[in-house]
Amino acid sequence: MSATAGQAQSERGLADRLGFKPGQVVQEYGFDDDVDEQLRASIAERTGEELVDESYDGVVDAALLWWRSDEEDDLTDVLVDVLGAVEGGGIILVLTPKAGREGHVSPSDVAEAATTSGLSQTSAVSAGADWSGTRLVVPKMQR
Repeated sequence: MSATAGQAQSERGLADRLGFKPGQVVQEYGFDDDVDEQLRASIAERTGEELVDESYDGVVDAALLWWRSDEEDDLTDVLVDVLGAVEGGGIILVLTPKAGREGHVSPSDVAEAATTSGLSQTSAVSAGADWSGTRLVVPKMQR
């Protein structure tokens, strides 16, 4: 297997581990030129759908939120807004720069914002060379 094929398999595995499934519509928030293009591509490949942007006004199955410490908005408020677009049982993946990278956000800040907005953290993962991911869901009793 070539390095490229092995990397593609690894990226598909990450999209699988993050809980993305074929046919899902995934909305992306906070896109900028620093996002992990391989992760985006792996999610699009896994779902078979292109990611939709913040202007999409339909209901989605999952959301990617690229979040950096220099954002002007409050993470809790943004999570509540994102939650309004995600269909019951869907996931929100909060992606933050890894420790030591510009824009790093403390995992405790993400956890606090998640709890305040009524979400539960299910896992934390490395989501690429520069990004960490926190997978959030609505608790089953609230669905």
